Amino acid sequence: MSISQSLPRAQFRGLSFITLLGGALLAGNALAQHANVPFQSGIPVAPLGLANKPLGTGPFKYATGEGQDIRVVVVTKNLSFPFAIAFLPDGTTLVTERKADIRVIRNGKLDPKPITGPTGYFTGTSGLPGAVHGYMDLVLHPQFAQNQLLYLSYTKRQNDKNYGAVARMHWTGSGVDQVEDIWVSDEYTQGAMPIVFGRDGKLYIATSGGDAQDPSSTAGKVLRINDDGSVPKDNPFIGQKAVPANAKPGAAAVEFLPAIYSLGHRSSLGLAVHPVTGEIWQSENGPNGGDELNIIKAGKNYGWPMVSLGRDYPGPWHNKMATHEGFEPPVVYWTPAIAVSGLAFYTGDKLAKWKGDVFVGGLRQGEIPGTGHLDRILFNEKMEELRRESLLVDLRQRIRDVKQGPDGLLYVITDEAQGALLRIEPK
Repeated sequence: MSISQSLPRAQFRGLSFITLLGGALLAGNALAQHANVPFQSGIPVAPLGLANKPLGTGPFKYATGEGQDIRVVVVTKNLSFPFAIAFLPDGTTLVTERKADIRVIRNGKLDPKPITGPTGYFTGTSGLPGAVHGYMDLVLHPQFAQNQLLYLSYTKRQNDKNYGAVARMHWTGSGVDQVEDIWVSDEYTQGAMPIVFGRDGKLYIATSGGDAQDPSSTAGKVLRINDDGSVPKDNPFIGQKAVPANAKPGAAAVEFLPAIYSLGHRSSLGLAVHPVTGEIWQSENGPNGGDELNIIKAGKNYGWPMVSLGRDYPGPWHNKMATHEGFEPPVVYWTPAIAVSGLAFYTGDKLAKWKGDVFVGGLRQGEIPGTGHLDRILFNEKMEELRRESLLVDLRQRIRDVKQGPDGLLYVITDEAQGALLRIEPK
């Protein structure tokens, strides 16, 4: 109801515009003052009205925007805070659980006995601040068929501090052996840490936490290393120094760590290789808004914390102007945030109307738990966004990873205490 509708006509005529405007502003201020949202560690405490909804047994059937009906099959519901999916050549599916386990699924059946590799550190319920610890991403060596090597990113606990680490392991067919760390972060690198092998045979590690502009820190970077942990000689910053973009005037130049490939990233949750160009794509969480998909380019700065298309958690814009001038801009962004997670390019024929689309997991939208879903993005030939569609919204599950399986179908995992592996297939 407008102000004019709430007053008798004669009384409204007697009020000046200034009086009405002032009253409206006062009312707005009063409303703001009485919105007593509780905060914890500088972040609004999230409401739980939609959270913690159990997943049904399925299958779930959906009509979709491109006229392609699908059904979603629950492969297993007996996972605990799963993080990543990996498919082996023999059809075995491996799923990491943050509580430092690797689960094995064969012929649609979950092996009740978990596999344990390196000693990982796990704490916290998914969705709470600082709760991304434990086993994370899992990828196969490009020559896995010959060497049976797996690579795992995880949280390593030593000297009462957390570090990011990547372990190399040998797959035996029923477990792992020959476990060794090939890379360990500095102590300021905290949170999610996706990994992927590029077409160049190098391992890319996307890190979170710390000062993303500090050349001497592993935090907030994409790193590029050889499969044994050594640094490639053609990395872009080797032997270079720079004054951090967020440094105070007069600050001295700092030498780059040789493994750094790009910098200025906030919180990375996914990496994937474009199936045609071979480019490395990264999903990155903004603060309250400003989630991004980025194409990672050698030697580029992606701007955090100097630029962002999101707000800080208490409400103000992170930057006075939403611009990436002087920094690499995102290919796609989300405001409000969906807490972007894993991503995949779909190249199969089973879901033909989605061929060439990008799928991105979302853990929650607009800072409200219970709003996780899967986003599908359609691009033109220049990889410019044309439209996007939200899928699986009514399941109210945190979608942590999405992968195309060897059968040409899509698989997603739900990051819940009772997590699930789901298969998306034609209806």
